[in-house]
Amino acid sequence: MGTTALQTGMRLPEELEAVLAACPSVMLPESLTQLVEHAYGGVEDGWYDVAYDVPGKGRVIEARVCRVRNGVCANYTDPYMRRRDPDCMVIADDLPTNKPRYDSRFGSQFEELRQQTFQWLSTQDLCLLPFIAGRKGMGMEALAVAPANAGFFIFALALLQGMLTPDKLWPGFKPQAIVYVAPPFRHTHFAGKQMVVHNRRDGLHELFSYNLYPGPSAKKGIYGMLLTIGEREGWVTAHCSTVQVVTPYDNIVTIMHEGASGGGKSEMLEHIPRKYDGTLLLGRNIVTGEDRHLVLPRTCELRPVTDDMALCHPSLQGNDGKLTVQDAEDAWFIRVNHINQYGTDPHLEKLTIKPPEPLLFLSIDAVPNSTALIWEHVEDAPGKPCSNPRVVLPRRAVPNVVDGPVTVDIRSFGVRTPPCTADHPSYGILGFFHILPPALAWLWRLTAPRGYDNPSIVQSEGMSSEGVGSYWPFATGRRVDQANLLLQQIERTAKTLYILTPNQYVGAWKVGFMPQHLTREYLARRGSARMRPDQLEVSRCPLLGYSPKSLLIEGTTIPPVFLRVHLQKEVGEPAYDRGAAILTDFFHKQLEKFLEPDLLPLGQRIIECCLSNGDVEDYADLIPVG
Repeated sequence: MGTTALQTGMRLPEELEAVLAACPSVMLPESLTQLVEHAYGGVEDGWYDVAYDVPGKGRVIEARVCRVRNGVCANYTDPYMRRRDPDCMVIADDLPTNKPRYDSRFGSQFEELRQQTFQWLSTQDLCLLPFIAGRKGMGMEALAVAPANAGFFIFALALLQGMLTPDKLWPGFKPQAIVYVAPPFRHTHFAGKQMVVHNRRDGLHELFSYNLYPGPSAKKGIYGMLLTIGEREGWVTAHCSTVQVVTPYDNIVTIMHEGASGGGKSEMLEHIPRKYDGTLLLGRNIVTGEDRHLVLPRTCELRPVTDDMALCHPSLQGNDGKLTVQDAEDAWFIRVNHINQYGTDPHLEKLTIKPPEPLLFLSIDAVPNSTALIWEHVEDAPGKPCSNPRVVLPRRAVPNVVDGPVTVDIRSFGVRTPPCTADHPSYGILGFFHILPPALAWLWRLTAPRGYDNPSIVQSEGMSSEGVGSYWPFATGRRVDQANLLLQQIERTAKTLYILTPNQYVGAWKVGFMPQHLTREYLARRGSARMRPDQLEVSRCPLLGYSPKSLLIEGTTIPPVFLRVHLQKEVGEPAYDRGAAILTDFFHKQLEKFLEPDLLPLGQRIIECCLSNGDVEDYADLIPVG
């Protein structure tokens, strides 16, 4: 399809029109089927190399793509490109931001590189993909401009954000956001590193993606655009999964699970993994080697709603004191590193082996015309499987998926926790779950610990933060503005139950994601009944709110050592207190960043409560549940 036809009905910036007029060809996909075939370059029985000529380096292969029976498989030749770099985002404009600016980081104005990018794009065969970022009326009209040979990237974007085919474009379609994709510049300008540049112009949000990993651009880059709109209009796109849980007694409870990357969002939508004998493995003690099991004959039915991004738009909200959300995406970017053998997650395995439509697999070890298996991961090095293999799964392919808005009963926050023992104290002191007063729930979202052994991103050692709402790495503006938006949201929805759940370790016990799975089962069975004060006790660490005194699921009692970590003989009170001090120091360091004049007075009081080592009841008084 030629440029003249492309521009019919679309109002494009003059600079983009000039690029399209100069480039050799322009493709406007007419269907997902066409994109699937384009993604593997029409190579039916071999590998299609996505490669570019890079000055000083010659021909560089960014990814190798092949057709598989269940979709398209793409593998990056550089292991570094298989996960998101948390330092890949910079801001090129002069609008308010707390993020690194392009000129400060690189010592030059972005405009020069911007024009070089347009010049390079004008020499390439291009693909244009119109889409809606978010939902119509709760987002913006958008357009992606990418080299045509990066078909797998375009396919990923079309799955994740949807696509507007030529027959669906309306007269006067005018992008408010444009994604420009130019992979070679990561080598020529950024020393091989991922880089995504946001340029917020009047009426147009430009995003320049200088890499082909969808995480920072096709996914989190679009997320940043939605956060920018919300910052202007006074609403939030939450970083969460959401699921309607239907109990064996036909009660329905909606749980929204937030957290930093690796915090268990996708896992909240997954069924509980069982051992071959049907039991559930509560955990394995890393000191004694002891295993603890649980018999749970029947688990709840799951109706997924969102996987990672949820619109909390004002048009969705009611007056019931709870939050209403709707999915911001058309597909889910599911990490499958925990699925390392057949039978780990039979539901997802079955769905991805014979899907109703072609899927996109990233960092999965498959060969042309084979069936891509989500437990076969490429190796970053000999004997070291990639920690971030992914499958892009359209939400319409997910069984029992819920379309439209839902009202949230429980907001859960997940944290990746390390092992904690008397010999090696750490912040791995969280029990299976904790109930948080709303004010304390706000603080957890401000700090949003990235957590232990995070598989989703390139990171350094030690405890770090993803900040406000756990979506701060993707936001373009100021942290205090996002903190205020979250606080106002939590104030308006104080009737929601706020909880905290760990994953990976509970003290000396390796537990994986079992805490959030069992908490989901337990709280769903309680329905709207909150735990009574006599069923709770104040946690030894005030930042952990309240701990349940006991937990009984379908007649089976969860041992108290899983609920209150200081009771574990491998931990004890001194090591627990050392871990509490680590956590407290982390909170104090992170929260000081929010003490700006623009912070709401209530937010000021809540943070000062933490800095002065307030107790749980102090937090409870700051935002009464009512």
